[in-house]
Amino acid sequence: MKRRDILLIGGILLVALVLFLFLQLGKQPGAEVIIRVDGQEQGRYSLSADGSYSLNSGTNLLRIENGKAYMEEANCPDHYCMRQGQISRTGETITCLPNKLTVTVSGGENFAEIVG
Repeated sequence: MKRRDILLIGGILLVALVLFLFLQLGKQPGAEVIIRVDGQEQGRYSLSADGSYSLNSGTNLLRIENGKAYMEEANCPDHYCMRQGQISRTGETITCLPNKLTVTVSGGENFAEIVG
């Protein structure tokens, strides 16, 4: 590899890092999670109130703690939704494809002003 190749690769990696940081730091903390089953909204839960919620007729158990939501239990075969981790920023999503379930963080710092 020549010097120009190394500079090109380094430049591409630098641009990718800057874009990644911009997208991650631009997300606001969310106010609530929206639960959808098969595309239909089934409920909304505040991230400010800790609790466990049975979703989709008991196929999944959502846990909210310290302003973060995560899938605590699921009856799907791969349990991928449980490994997606905690979500708390606007736009982040947990998806359970076998159960057609999505949990999406909504709202932000100005959410209370907009709603009420």
